Amino acid sequence: MVLTGAVKTFGRAGGVVRAVDGMELSIGRGETVALLGRNGAGKSTTIRLLLGLDRPDSGTVRVLGRTAERAVLDGLVGAMLQDGRPIQRVTVRELIAFVASTYPRPMPVAEALALADVGAYADRRVDKLSGGQTQRVRFAVALAGNPELIVLDEPTAALDVEARRTFWESMRAYARRGNTVLFSTHYLEEADENADRIVVVDRGRIVADGSGDAIRRAAGGSLVSFDLAGGPTEGLELLPGVIAVEVSGDRALLRTDDSDATVRELARLDAIRGLQVSRATLEDAFLALTAPAAAVAVPASETETVR
Repeated sequence: MVLTGAVKTFGRAGGVVRAVDGMELSIGRGETVALLGRNGAGKSTTIRLLLGLDRPDSGTVRVLGRTAERAVLDGLVGAMLQDGRPIQRVTVRELIAFVASTYPRPMPVAEALALADVGAYADRRVDKLSGGQTQRVRFAVALAGNPELIVLDEPTAALDVEARRTFWESMRAYARRGNTVLFSTHYLEEADENADRIVVVDRGRIVADGSGDAIRRAAGGSLVSFDLAGGPTEGLELLPGVIAVEVSGDRALLRTDDSDATVRELARLDAIRGLQVSRATLEDAFLALTAPAAAVAVPASETETVR
């Protein structure tokens, strides 16, 4: 799955929005990739391009060696989108059987029901299910064509903790078969726990691409905070290891990729008051990467990229 220089704009002159702005993205077979970004960052538009629901204004989109539209028609791609309503007066089994019948090489209905963990209520009407059950049925629908790639747009939105846990167990079972998974989510812990790789999108561009640990390191793997006690803030960005500096009131927060070196220098300067050192979370890294004018460098030796 490859996007090369993909651009998608909406609106007219004077009000044009570049939802996808020259995106370069390559996802290999068998990867599980999380797509993160704020609302309006371009995640959903990227997904629509990969599903052939929109076409790029420029650049190319290839999915499993063919156009996105062809890959979907050939039954190689399954999807769960945010919108959609339950179909009235049909059972779960009837729905999955109907969807499967529209594909050239469908997954056996019983297998799709088992993989999505909906077998217990396969003979119940879809419009009588709970929210969590309905979401798992949508997953079964996405599996019905026996796809090599499945795309999930905010698949656990509005689900409770137990329903989310059950859903991800089903998704991991699908991925263990060697299939490719791309999902967008606002739950950063889901990305950290379930993705081999995380892609952060901001303003239609990729600003980070790598494992959760690589992204944390590149955005400042540790946080060092201390009281300024009226002291100066000039030069803090020049301290060893420091990537970014934030000052709130009389307290400084330093993002650093070498907390030991940073703390040693602070001690030498006699600037340690109320010192705290902690490991950056994925949320910390995400906020740093998507802040206005964020610029994060990564050592050339890293195999993952953070732009």
